[in-house]
This record gives sequence, C-alpha cells and structure tokens, in this order.
Amino acid sequence: MTERQGPVRRRLVLATCCLSIFIVSLDNTIVNVALPSIRRDLDASVSELQWTIDAYTLVLAGLLMVSGSTADRVGRRKIFRLGLTLFSLGSLLCSLAPSAAALVAFRALQGVGGSMLNPVAMSIIRNTFTDARERAQAIGIWGAVVGLSMALGPLVGGLLVAGISWRAIFWVNLPVGVLAFVMTQRFVPESRAPKPRRIDPLGQGLVIVALGSLVYAIIEGADAGWGSPRIVGCATLSMVALTLLVRHERRHPEPLIDPRFFRSVPFSGASLIAIAAFTALGGFLFLTNLYLQGDRGLSAAESGLYTLPMAATAFVAAPLSGRLVGRRSARPSLVIGGAGLALGSVMLTGLAATTATPLLLAAYFLFGLGFGMVNPPITNTAVSGMPQEQAGVAAAVASTSRLVGISLGVAIVGAIAVPAAGVAAAHGGFAAASHPGWWLLTACGVGVVALGLVSTSAWALQTASAVAAGATSRGWVPLRGTRLSEPGG
Repeated sequence: MTERQGPVRRRLVLATCCLSIFIVSLDNTIVNVALPSIRRDLDASVSELQWTIDAYTLVLAGLLMVSGSTADRVGRRKIFRLGLTLFSLGSLLCSLAPSAAALVAFRALQGVGGSMLNPVAMSIIRNTFTDARERAQAIGIWGAVVGLSMALGPLVGGLLVAGISWRAIFWVNLPVGVLAFVMTQRFVPESRAPKPRRIDPLGQGLVIVALGSLVYAIIEGADAGWGSPRIVGCATLSMVALTLLVRHERRHPEPLIDPRFFRSVPFSGASLIAIAAFTALGGFLFLTNLYLQGDRGLSAAESGLYTLPMAATAFVAAPLSGRLVGRRSARPSLVIGGAGLALGSVMLTGLAATTATPLLLAAYFLFGLGFGMVNPPITNTAVSGMPQEQAGVAAAVASTSRLVGISLGVAIVGAIAVPAAGVAAAHGGFAAASHPGWWLLTACGVGVVALGLVSTSAWALQTASAVAAGATSRGWVPLRGTRLSEPGG
C-alpha cells in the first residue's frame, strides 16, 4: 500500500505525524511556565506541582514501548487515533481541573494518549517512506518539529498564562488534536508489523512500578521524611521491581529490551547520557520558572521571554549537532553539549534575586547550546552496533530514558531546592534555596562529558561489536548503515 502512495499523500501523512508530536513535545515544556499560576489558583503544594509535570512524563515513559508493540499488532492507525482522542480529552479535562489532584490525574491521562502517539507516529513514517533518502528527510523534519515545539513551549505558555489563564495552555492541544485526527482518518493507511512482538505485561508492569515508586519516594520524601516507612518502602519496592524486571527480561522469549544489550557500552552509555541531559532540562525548567516569577517578580510572559535564548539556541544547535555527528562522530557533540550544560548551570550556583540580567541570559544561552548539541547524538549512539531487528527498540529505550530524566530532574531538584513547608515559604529566598539544584545540574553536565568520552572510545566500540556478533549468532540480522562513532572523529 505504501508504494502506491504519491508524494503529496506521503507529505500529508508526515504532516499528520508532526502535528501529533508537536503537541506531545509541547506539553513537556509549556506547563513549567504556568506552575506559579497553578500554585496560586489551585493552592497547590510543592509535591503537587512536581506531580503535575511528572504524572505526564512518567506515564509516557512507562507506556512508550508497550504502546508501540500494541500498535504493531492491532493496527497503527487505530492506536494512533485512540492516542489522539485520549490526549485531546486529557487536555480538555486539564483545562477544567477543579483541584491540583484532579489536574495530576488528567495529566496522567494525557500521558496515556501521548504514549500512543510518539512511537506509533515514527512507525507510520517508517512504513510510509520506503525510500531511504526520503525517510531520512522525513525523520529530519520530525526531529525539527520536536525541537521547535520544546523551544516554543515556555514562550507560548507565558503569553497564554499572562493573556488568558494557565488553563489556556491546554486549549492549544484541542484544535491541533482534532485536525490531526481528521487527517489521520483521511490520509493515513492502516498498517501492522508482519511479525509483531509479543506483549510483555509483567515486564511492562514492573517498569511502571520501578519508575513510579522511585519518583514517588523522591517527591514525597521531603514532606513525609526520608526515613519514614512509606518512603523507605517505596524506595525498596523500586529496587525489588527493578531486580525482578532484569530477571524476567533475561528469561522472556521476546523481552521489552534484552538486558544483554546493556553490555554494549555505547547503548548503555546513551541511556545514561539521556537520563543525565534530560534530568538537567527538567530541573532547569522547574527552577527557572519558579525563580523568575517568584524572586524576580516577572509575569509568565516575561518569564517566557527570559528563557527564549535557551530555547532558541537549542533549536538552532540541534541540526548543527546532527550534521557534526554525520560528518565526524557523536563524541564532539556530546562533549560540547555536556560542557554547555555544566557551564550554564555552574554560572547559576550563586543565583540571587538581584543577579544581573546579562549573566542570567548568558547562562541560559550556554545551557540551551549544551542541550541542543547533546540531544541528537543520543539515539545515534544508542543504535550503534544494534541488530536491525532491535534498532527500533534501542531508539525507544533512548526516548524512554529522556522522559525518565525529565521526571527525575523535577523530582530531585524540587526535593532539594524548595523548603519542605512549600513554595510559599520560599518567597524572597528561593534563589538561595536553588543553589544545590544548580550544582546537581552542573554534575549532570560533567557526567554527560565523561559518558560521551567513554561511550565513543575504542573499547566501547569493541563491546558494541561483541553484542552485535552475539545477536547475529542468535539469528538476528546485524544493523547495516549505522556509522559507529570513532573516537576523536
């Protein structure tokens, strides 16, 4: 069916997929600028603000792979339409939320819908664009839309909050979601995988328990007490679930992800890099918006304008990083990106209410440069050396790691930077309280540099080759056309 589609129809399919990823990615950043307004309007606590972000990203991360495999089995267009419906419904309910608890629940519903859009849209693109060159161009456009949506989030969110209400940030999704649904019905053909992977409900459940209980312990630990039975129990549950997950996946005939692939240093390194870089991003957005609208007394719109240098620089740097990876290797982009994250964060470790605006903007610029440079090579590094049948799973793990990083960034930074009494107690002193958070983000940047150097070393590439050879001996086809990153270019 895909071969018979004309170029116009293929572009319409791509536009449909881009609309879906636009709203899913937009909601990763647009909500942060509205947190102070949500706090005032719904009398939300610190943990409720954190859950407003993490309920969305955690559900996305937890269901990403199972949604993709379900779509391969029952039909990609069917699951894609269901995802658009749930995401749009969740957005509508978020805009009507009468309380912080209801908002958190509706954000989780958004996450369920969003998990059906991200991986499924990529599968639709891969199925529609059969020519390698056209597919590469389509994926490049897809990636640019992701960067654009994340860059526009703080600015659009600030304007909507200042001009209308925080509830308006969810209204944006409704017309886009409806348009994407109509275009899906009209232009996207149904498709399924010839040999869909089995659904692994136990493995999926263990992933959700491990992630959810860990983030719950971090977010609620400041209020409940780090030694309280509830927090210790959640932390223990997370470790037990992770241990059981590894044992289960080693024995399952078609696991969510084969644990043996983590023997590939580029693969495991890319996962850790994604977690570190997106922990920095999640923490940056959380700290910055509370600081700008708290200690600085800026409006939501002004706050969005202040962060524009970060967003714009990230948007410009991402395609440049992609070209650098293609021409040389992933190492330069990872090192430059990690250095930018670290330098931008360390400049804010002495943050005060009276910090000069040029210093703030310079720090935001460096952070945006770092984030823009580090994001593109993550997937490239993850799939280096992976067998062809597992390349998609490797990319999905990288995407899941990104979302886990955002969740951890918001959870950890919120737990250490804001006094346990809540946001209200931090008025006039939030800048000083944020210093440990900025040191954490600095450490994330340094970690990206170190991991980038290790995961692109000659030794690391040897481990990737060994994993690929082992996979081939088990009957999988080696991944062709993936250029392993050589150290030093």
